Amino acid sequence: MSYFLKVNKNLITYSLILLIVIPIFGINFFISFIGNVLLLLFLIPFLLLLLVILGFNSFKSKIDTCKNCGAISLGLSKSCMNCGADLENISQQNKLDKKPSESTIEIKAEEIK
Repeated sequence: MSYFLKVNKNLITYSLILLIVIPIFGINFFISFIGNVLLLLFLIPFLLLLLVILGFNSFKSKIDTCKNCGAISLGLSKSCMNCGADLENISQQNKLDKKPSESTIEIKAEEIK
């Protein structure tokens, strides 16, 4: 038996070290790994939703409406496909520059008898 211990002293030493070190660091690694996987499972749908919202806002900002006929254009052409009106002026104007009195409709109240 002593011959076996002398020959395999390094093997026994490394085996004991692994039996002590792996449970301490292995469990910690396993818990960290599971936590990171769960974090990714929750973050990936959130990031995809964020990309969809950004894409929708980008698409929405390119939509123009013709002032003459009211047709909707995706901003790919310079003129309206329906009536031929110039659409470049629409994209340059800012809708927030209008005065509130220009965009509201005045209604006169009438008394019903």
